[in-house]
Amino acid sequence: MEDALLHLQKVDAHLAELITHYPAPTFSAHTDYYEALVSSIISQQLSVKAARSIEEKFKTLFGGELPAPEQIIASDLEQLRAVGLSRPKASYILDLAQKIIDGSVRFEKLDELSNQTIIDELTKIKGIGVWTVHMFLIFCMRRLDVLPYGDLGIRNGIGKLYDFTLIPTPEEVMFIATKNNWHPYESVASWYIWRSLQNTPQS
Repeated sequence: MEDALLHLQKVDAHLAELITHYPAPTFSAHTDYYEALVSSIISQQLSVKAARSIEEKFKTLFGGELPAPEQIIASDLEQLRAVGLSRPKASYILDLAQKIIDGSVRFEKLDELSNQTIIDELTKIKGIGVWTVHMFLIFCMRRLDVLPYGDLGIRNGIGKLYDFTLIPTPEEVMFIATKNNWHPYESVASWYIWRSLQNTPQS
């Protein structure tokens, strides 16, 4: 992380100011990939409080623990919907479970894959888009060179810091990152952009 901060302070005056104002991020990697993806599906377009409540009810349905994929497949859509999941989200969780069982999605060697390969693999799951995988790469796998160019917070933050008249497009976000030489620490740069909006990203 020290190398990341030194690099970003050197190449980007806007980030240098943020780095002096906020404490360093403390990304912590973990390998609970399956649980992270289930949680991501449940939390889509929900407040943290609402997502936590539904996730607790979901686990209660299976004895209070995260169910194995086989347990999920043995359930039907209506059972999953009964805990507050929408029909699409219930179908996404079933799809994730099925893909794990049939080997379409495998976590064993995920750490060895490139960011883009992981994006390609995980977006095969229904309901998992590029934004979700970007968050997964940053906050679950601790990949330091991920630019969540479609994230609205990142776009708003860059718009304010770099004096855009309108909210920058994803393409303009990528241009700013390239112009200011954020590579290979785009995740760290993004964390500071979030903090500039007084958001509280995971750490």
